[in-house]
Amino acid sequence: MHDDPGSFAAAAGPLLQADPLSHTVALSVLDAMCRGGEPSAVLLTVHEVGEVTGAVLRSPGRPALVSAVPARLAPAVDRALAQVDPAVDGVSAPVAEAEAFAAARVARTGCRAEPAMRMRLFTLGTLVPPEGVPGRARRADAGDVALLGKWRHAFGVEAEHDQGHAGDAEELVARSLRMGAGEMLWEVDGTPVAQACAKPVVAGASRIGPVYTPPEHRGHGYAAAVTAAASQWALDAGARQVVLFTDLANPTTNRLYPRIGYRPVHDAVELRF
Repeated sequence: MHDDPGSFAAAAGPLLQADPLSHTVALSVLDAMCRGGEPSAVLLTVHEVGEVTGAVLRSPGRPALVSAVPARLAPAVDRALAQVDPAVDGVSAPVAEAEAFAAARVARTGCRAEPAMRMRLFTLGTLVPPEGVPGRARRADAGDVALLGKWRHAFGVEAEHDQGHAGDAEELVARSLRMGAGEMLWEVDGTPVAQACAKPVVAGASRIGPVYTPPEHRGHGYAAAVTAAASQWALDAGARQVVLFTDLANPTTNRLYPRIGYRPVHDAVELRF
């Protein structure tokens, strides 16, 4: 166990950075923890013969991120987490790692593991911004926090995520801006109609999300346009890889992103116990 994100990053950083696509969520969450923008509930590394071979981290109220827990280590990590972080009630990772950890938990406790969300990770090839979409992109600032908080909350409700109160969503947006994320708005005649966020670049990669268009503005290509704008922001910020997750239950987004240059990498899942 690590008492602070800095020591965890020193130990687990090389393992996570060796595969920034598989560990995209863990890397961005750890970056936020190290910069004081995200609290930590558990920071655990596995050491074998002096080498870090596994790592897991969790933010309060969130599933444990187990992308860096190989299947062979899942039973040991599950037992360790049961002692130091009994509040763990779910995991998120690429399918193989998530299912291996869930199998260890089920074998130990007899609980059930149920999917909360099935996702697909996409990475950007050549960006192809959509043509003919009215409006323009701009980067959000402090004056947009209330609107983006409202939209962040609506996104969470619509996606059936636990986003808490609208005020909590506003704080998430304000924190994102303080951390230097590319919070992008698409405007038509000065009116915001869609948003997309590009996370700060970590280990050469930036992750897009969330992307949200209010219902009254859908069907005009704004989501594709603002996602392309956020992707360009990430590239301009130095990202060598730009990635995003889609909900496999949403066929619209799984068709949308390939049209602007994204290609699938692997599937991931969030499991609840």
